[in-house]
Amino acid sequence: MKPEPGRAFDVCGGELSELRLLQLADSALPIGALAHSFGLESLTSREVLQVADLPSFLRGYLEEAGLVEAVFCRAAYGLAGTNAREFSVERWIELNDWLSARKPARESCAGSAALGLNLLQAVIALGDFPILHQALLAAAKSRLADRVRPVLDENRPVLIHHSAAFGLACGVLCIEKERAMLAFLHQLIASLVSACQRLLPLGQAAATRILWDLKPALIRMARRSASCALDDAYCFTAALDWGAMEHPALSTRLFIS
Repeated sequence: MKPEPGRAFDVCGGELSELRLLQLADSALPIGALAHSFGLESLTSREVLQVADLPSFLRGYLEEAGLVEAVFCRAAYGLAGTNAREFSVERWIELNDWLSARKPARESCAGSAALGLNLLQAVIALGDFPILHQALLAAAKSRLADRVRPVLDENRPVLIHHSAAFGLACGVLCIEKERAMLAFLHQLIASLVSACQRLLPLGQAAATRILWDLKPALIRMARRSASCALDDAYCFTAALDWGAMEHPALSTRLFIS
């Protein structure tokens, strides 16, 4: 059977898929990930977060926000299981709306949306992927809907979040699902560690050790996301939400958010 354009059935599970996943999860991918700290800059500026706190702080982040992002990443991956004609634009918009509603801090929500939009645009530029084109156009043309509409600007386009964009792109590229979930969580936490290296006296060896020791937690969260329903995917990250909201008031800033 001839593969549909934009679906890599001929290389599914092979070396090409592995290499594509490595590139999508690489911090060097030009989507602007290094420009965001998602509230960490405020926490370090106020001396709320120290180097000694990082292992437990990041583990807690994975168990809260990391799980939510993984659940939505997995759900978006599932939308790529159809051909372009059957792609559910409504479900795609709904997923991103729901994730927006779970991000109370404007700065963190905007940062996630910037990365998601940039990721989709970067992958679209690399090949013929009709589903990704539909996802991008649908979000640009649609208005926020259903339960979140009354509290948001009806004239604002739907936001495309990073986890949703990553999951959809991996599904379209036929990258194995569980490997994609692990790679997403790894790059999510690696980006925060990288931000901490610029904000705190955290050396390369110590940063490497923190990432190394968090590998079992990454696996646990990826597995938990497989059995967590969207309605049950929520988190409580009050310190980071406050940090993100406080970020614009800092006198000097290294990061956008």
